[in-house]
Amino acid sequence: MGGVMLLMGFNLGGWIFLSALLYLVALGVLSAIAENRRRALDRIVRSLVTIAFLLAIAPLVSTLWTVASKGIGQLNWGFISQTGGAVFNPDTLKVDITTGALQAIVGSLEITGIAALMSIPIGLLTSIYLVEYAQPNQPIARAVTFLVDVMTGIPSIVAGLFAFSLFSLLVGPKAFSGFSASVALSVLMIPIVVRSCEEMLRLVPSDLREASFALGVSRFSTIIKVVVPTAIVGIITGITLAIARVIGETAPIFIAASFTDNFNANPFQNPMQTLPVLAYTGIKFPGQDIAASNASAWGAALLLVILVVILNIIARVIARVFAPKGAR
Repeated sequence: MGGVMLLMGFNLGGWIFLSALLYLVALGVLSAIAENRRRALDRIVRSLVTIAFLLAIAPLVSTLWTVASKGIGQLNWGFISQTGGAVFNPDTLKVDITTGALQAIVGSLEITGIAALMSIPIGLLTSIYLVEYAQPNQPIARAVTFLVDVMTGIPSIVAGLFAFSLFSLLVGPKAFSGFSASVALSVLMIPIVVRSCEEMLRLVPSDLREASFALGVSRFSTIIKVVVPTAIVGIITGITLAIARVIGETAPIFIAASFTDNFNANPFQNPMQTLPVLAYTGIKFPGQDIAASNASAWGAALLLVILVVILNIIARVIARVFAPKGAR
């Protein structure tokens, strides 16, 4: 036992692991004596599943707690409504550092919104083609499926380099813009939308399509009035997951849109700031006031988490409203 304690290092993780192990052993032995071997095995498996669940949510809880505890002090109306940066004070002849995330909030919403406007129609129409029109052995269908699989595995930084290179060829070397970042995010978002919508459309029973065809309804009308409304809850959920996936991206936006402390609401010109980039630059490239830069970074991270939660709530409300009456 002394060797085990020494191996554990007397830390909290070691104590938790040892306690869980002793609990499982004691539970199995006592259950086997008081009940039977089958019930003992059932209790052990249930306990293992519970432990696995706790281990799975522990990093999530730890991350949320860290972000909330360090960012809640920075989260106020002034931080949300003003632009951060350095301001010269003529009265004191000093440069005052102000913390604000307005430019990052506007940039995140604009860049992600434009990416969604480009990605959602393309992804949804592609999934409808693959499920409703294409035959499994058609070369075009197999090529589209292969390309979607390849795009799913593309690193985010490669998408940023692609967008920056494309706009460098079109507009010149100073190609930093919010629209360039939106193109990079759409490259990451399209395969997620295609895959999620495709799976939801495949879950729609074939009987509904056949009943619609038997009534003389065209394929297009069947898709619009029967198939899509039936799968709308899953489609909206998949689209929301795609948006939540890209709204926190840092590398492609950092490459394609760069970053700035100035307020810029024009996505087609000059660099733009976003919440994930603000969090990254506040830690890696702090200003003269390091503490203020770090606090701004944690505040931006907390704002990003809150924004993702709001998007999920909106998606659930929309899915609830537009769900078929029998599914509400």
